[in-house]
Amino acid sequence: MSRCEQHLQALGLSLPAMHVPRGNFLSFTTSGNRLYLSGKGAPLRAPSEGPVPKVGREISAEEASRHARDAGLYLIAAMKDALGDLDRVRRVIKVLGMVNAVPDFTSHTEVIDGCSNLLVEVFGDRGRHARSAIGVGSLPKGFAVEIEAIVEFD
Repeated sequence: MSRCEQHLQALGLSLPAMHVPRGNFLSFTTSGNRLYLSGKGAPLRAPSEGPVPKVGREISAEEASRHARDAGLYLIAAMKDALGDLDRVRRVIKVLGMVNAVPDFTSHTEVIDGCSNLLVEVFGDRGRHARSAIGVGSLPKGFAVEIEAIVEFD
């Protein structure tokens, strides 16, 4: 077990199972020593259950931040899937977080902090990254947030 996986275990975290994308795209791709991770999210509810609640109306920023943390766990699981060993992560370079929010919502950064804080908690200084956090009118599959990342690896 890698040092990073031991650290995850010590934090009481377990990585979710990866699923094959349901579209014509990859969960990740590499170019040189860069790993590009497709957007990950945790659905609030199944699309068949009706309209997705909006952050800032039915869902609080705090609850959405927990969904961002879950999305971060999916990103870390994708890193492990891609690299085989999380100790190969040299640094998280960039994170893009999208929040399914009402038009006047302004706490996007606080929501995406759920993922950013997790990355630093798991990887330490290697998890510190540049970031953008934006609001969007909708996201696929009932996601409150969707997050993608670029990672440098050895």
